[in-house]
Amino acid sequence: MLLDTSLPTDAAALAELRESNRLRELHDRIEDQVEELLGCLAPHDPFGGRSRSHAVTDVLGARPDQYGRWAWYPWSGRLVHVLPEPEFRLVRTDRNRDKITREQQQGLLRRRIGFVGLSVGSSAALTCAMEGVAGAFRLADFDRLGLSNLNRLRAGVHDIGVEKSVLCARRMYELDPYLDIEIFRRGITEDTIEDFFGDGSDGQGLDLLIEECDTPWVKVAARERARERRIPVLMDTNDRGVLDVERFDLEPGRPLFHGRTGAVTAADVRDLDRDAALRLLLDIVDENMLSTAMTDALTRVGHTLSSWPQLASGVMLGAALVTDAARRILLGRPFPSGRHCLDLQDLVPAVPVPHGAGR
Repeated sequence: MLLDTSLPTDAAALAELRESNRLRELHDRIEDQVEELLGCLAPHDPFGGRSRSHAVTDVLGARPDQYGRWAWYPWSGRLVHVLPEPEFRLVRTDRNRDKITREQQQGLLRRRIGFVGLSVGSSAALTCAMEGVAGAFRLADFDRLGLSNLNRLRAGVHDIGVEKSVLCARRMYELDPYLDIEIFRRGITEDTIEDFFGDGSDGQGLDLLIEECDTPWVKVAARERARERRIPVLMDTNDRGVLDVERFDLEPGRPLFHGRTGAVTAADVRDLDRDAALRLLLDIVDENMLSTAMTDALTRVGHTLSSWPQLASGVMLGAALVTDAARRILLGRPFPSGRHCLDLQDLVPAVPVPHGAGR
């Protein structure tokens, strides 16, 4: 929740919060943020010949508490004073320059990305938010955080049992309280899928879809909707640095999954049993492209393994690949459909180092 103390109702709410036992931490470093703002606007002479205190006071005015906004985080009990939105965004993304220009950054922040699946997808969502690749997000996942998720998700033991969509949104709001985030706690279903994609005619549609779920119907149905609406789709396989890109925005007749599953439809995969679902997923990711470890593991899932293995390093790599691809696509830079692989084991072969080398 963002509070503007120049508004009487918000000022009253802020006063009530300050006196309540819900408030655990008051964080007001607005002067430091203003100092950074001045440095970003004029790196050669931030204070314009004035002292630091005079320059900051000139920005804050007579009522520093009314400058900017107060961000209230009820899950942690923190109340944080932040810059107004344009200034906040300028400072928070300033170190992106000029890998991303200010004009490009402003354009990116007007875009909306949908994320389906927030195990692997949560890191990608956080990285996109951190880099300023989109200012609006829709997050869909029906699952809750479990202890076994903590090998790859940015969370703590105090988050066990929290819905993954809620947890991801919290992390994103904590780094940028001005984000526009909608969560779909039941994930993508026949009842929610149309709302998730939105109506492009009113500016509420998705500009890009990141699909990272394991449910066959959702994978197929989401792509059907994306193709109908000419929305590009990205998917990180979380194995060997494989990134799938489907540019339905440029190729509206493109077959789903690069044609690896034929003319399969969502209706075809609605009631697959476990073995058939696994077979479909293997066709989607191309079993021949998997690492040796993953190929071996898939034969043991449900027997000696509870699920297929995923590592934090692979998830973080996937988040970087997805974010980079999303930025380039949303900026209109060339980025073709297809399967793209960045496998460090291929790039840096495991060659034994001679004893004593480098000493």
